[in-house]
Amino acid sequence: MNLNNIHCIDLDQPQLEGFRRFISAWLIAEEQFNAVVDPGPLSTIPVLVNALRQHGVEHLDYILLTHIHIDHAGGTGELLKYYPEAQVICHPDGVAHLIAPEKLWQGSLQVLGEMAEIYGEIVAVPSGSISFTPQVGDTGIEVYKTPGHAAHHLCFKYDELLFGGEVCGVNSEIATGIYMRPATPPRFMLPVALDSIDQMMALKPRYLVIAHHGLVEPALDYLRIGRQQLILWLQAIAATSKVAPESREQAFFDWLIEHDVHFRNIDQLDDDILKRERYFLGNTLRGMLGYFDSLNAQQQQEFIVH
Repeated sequence: MNLNNIHCIDLDQPQLEGFRRFISAWLIAEEQFNAVVDPGPLSTIPVLVNALRQHGVEHLDYILLTHIHIDHAGGTGELLKYYPEAQVICHPDGVAHLIAPEKLWQGSLQVLGEMAEIYGEIVAVPSGSISFTPQVGDTGIEVYKTPGHAAHHLCFKYDELLFGGEVCGVNSEIATGIYMRPATPPRFMLPVALDSIDQMMALKPRYLVIAHHGLVEPALDYLRIGRQQLILWLQAIAATSKVAPESREQAFFDWLIEHDVHFRNIDQLDDDILKRERYFLGNTLRGMLGYFDSLNAQQQQEFIVH
C-alpha cells in the first residue's frame, strides 16, 4: 500500500451550515484495482464523479460501504449508473435496505428532516451489484463487522490503513491537540461499541481514516480516545440525570467541557462547524440516554463519578 494512492474527496454540503470537511469519499487508486469507500449522498455524486475523472478513474471495481446511513451510502445507486461494473460491499444487514431503499429513505426523513431532503433521495442498488464478503476480491482488503455506531457498520483494513467509518466517533482538524466526539445515534449499546473498537485495536493499524473526518495517525491513539470517550460521556449522562429535560443538553455539554480534554477543544472550531457539532451533540445524547435508561439502578450507579 502506498498512501499516495489513497485520496480524500470532500463532499461538502453548501446548503447546510458547517458541512465542509465533514462528509467525504475515499478513493483507493491502485494499478490492480480502483475502489471508493463511502460514496456519500445523492446530492454530491456529481462532485464525486468529477473528482474520479480528474484522478483518471475510468473503471471502478468496488464501492465499499462502512454503513448505509444516507450521508455515507445514499448515492451508491446513482454512482453505479456511471460505473455499472462496480461491486458494492455492504454489511449483510444493509443489503436489502439498499436494494429496496424506501424504508431507509423514510427513516432518514423522519430523523433528519430537511437535511435528508438536501442530501437527496436514496437510489436503489441493483441486487446483482451488492453483497457481503470478508475479503474484497484479490485486493488484500479485509472486511470486519463493527456494529457499534450502527448494526450495519463495517470497517475495512488495507495493509496498515483502517477505514474506520464512525467506529470511534468524529474528528475535526484543529490547530493544536485533538478534537473528537462519539457518534452514538439510537440504538446505542455500550458493550457492542466497545467490542467493535477493541477488535479494531487488536488489528494494530498504523493509519486510521475517520469518516468524519480525515486520515490520522497513530491509529491506536485515536481508537483509544474514542473508547475512553464512550465511557466518559456515559458518566456525563449519569452526572446530569437529575437535570430538567429542557436544560439537560446544556448541562451535559458543560460537564463535558470540564471533564473531556479532547471534546473541550470544540472551542477551536470555526463558528459554522461549531454549530454543526452542537447539532449532532443532540443525536449522541439521545443515543446514550436510551442506553442509560435501559440499565437498572445498580448498573447506572457504575457510571457515577465520586
